[in-house]
Amino acid sequence: MFLAFIGLWINGGFLGLGLEQHTLGTARRMGPGYMPMLVLWLQMGLGAIVFIVGLRGGPDDLEDWKKLDFVTLAVAIAVGILIWRVMEATGYNTNYIQVGAACLIGLLLLAISPAWRPLGMVLGSFAVFGLLLEPLGLMVSIVALCVIASFADRDHRPLGVAGMCVFLCALCWFVFIRQLDIRVPVWPGSF
Repeated sequence: MFLAFIGLWINGGFLGLGLEQHTLGTARRMGPGYMPMLVLWLQMGLGAIVFIVGLRGGPDDLEDWKKLDFVTLAVAIAVGILIWRVMEATGYNTNYIQVGAACLIGLLLLAISPAWRPLGMVLGSFAVFGLLLEPLGLMVSIVALCVIASFADRDHRPLGVAGMCVFLCALCWFVFIRQLDIRVPVWPGSF
C-alpha cells in the first residue's frame, strides 16, 4: 500500500515534467508527450485503486516458495544474462533483438516452475510480439502473443484463444493502422 502511494507521487512528478517539456498534440496526431502522459495517468489511476483496495484489506498471504521456484528463477536470470552477453560479443548488440531474445529464453525457462508459469508465459509472449513485429507483421505477432499467453492458464480453451486472436487483430488493425496511421507491417513482407 505504501509503495502504491509513493508510486502515485513519483508518477505525478513525471507527469508534470512530461507536460512541461513535450507537446501533447491530439488523439489523431499525437505529439511526443501524448503517450507518456496517457500512460502516467493510467498508472496513477491504477496506483490509486491499489491504494484504496489496500486500505480495505490486503490480498491472501503469499504461498511458500519451493526449491523449484528458487532454482528456475536463478537459472532463468543466469541464462538470460548469458545469452545477452554472448549476443553482445558476437555483434548482435545494436538493436532490440539482443534484449528480446535474452528475455524470451529467460522467461520461458522461468515458466518451468508452476508458480512462475503465468508470469513467464505472459511476459514471454510480449517478448515474442516485439521480436516478430518487424519481420512478420502485426497480425502474425498478435496471434503469436495470444497463443503463447494462453499457455499461462492450464484451462485455456482453443476456441476462446482463436476468438481473442481474431478480435485483437481486428481491433489493432482498426486503431493503429486505420485510425492512427502507424507505420508497421501488417503482414509478412508488406513493408
